[in-house]
Amino acid sequence: MGDYSKLRGADGFEFAVYRAAPKGERKGGVVVIQEIFGIDEHIARDVDRWADLGYEAIAPSLYDRREPGFTAGHDPAGLTAGVTHARATPLDQALSDVDACRAALAGAGKVFVVGYCYGGSLTWLAACQLDGFAAGSSYYGSLVQANADKTPRCPVILHLGRKDAGIPADDVKAAVQAHNPGVAVYIYEDAGHGFNNEDPERLNQASADLARQRTLDLFAGA
Repeated sequence: MGDYSKLRGADGFEFAVYRAAPKGERKGGVVVIQEIFGIDEHIARDVDRWADLGYEAIAPSLYDRREPGFTAGHDPAGLTAGVTHARATPLDQALSDVDACRAALAGAGKVFVVGYCYGGSLTWLAACQLDGFAAGSSYYGSLVQANADKTPRCPVILHLGRKDAGIPADDVKAAVQAHNPGVAVYIYEDAGHGFNNEDPERLNQASADLARQRTLDLFAGA
């Protein structure tokens, strides 16, 4: 459904985006932020799903300054490559590209942000540090706990898997709600890390469906 194009960032660099037009009447725009694996087939299909739900959706390729068009598999080599790119990409740079996507969608109404894994961390930071988003939905971001003292500038919800070995769900929830008691932090008891991803080893369909419905409800009420 979608296709690739270029978008100019605040620094003048043109990075790739995967963008899909909404099916039917436009409900708003959604910036979809990638996992560490780049704009792979799973993120592209997620963009397409948002478009099917009536949102104009756009996903920035956040590693393009380091390796244009980077994608990686969910194997050890791909994990290492993705983590390397994520750690070497300044957060402010990534957030600036996210903001450029928001601006590209802003002409036709409200713009929302959703992100997964690496993108889940960036979604929380975007909600706290960028103006102009109507709401955000953050999935299993590893940097959320360390940034729990930040204050969101828009409504935001968080999704965590109980079986995520790398992110202690209860600790993240406690840290966020200690500073932001109004932020809903949902813990999915049967889900692990990446439960929204279609990879059979990661997907938990029931949790993914519930998290998306909660996200849709948030966006509809924003």
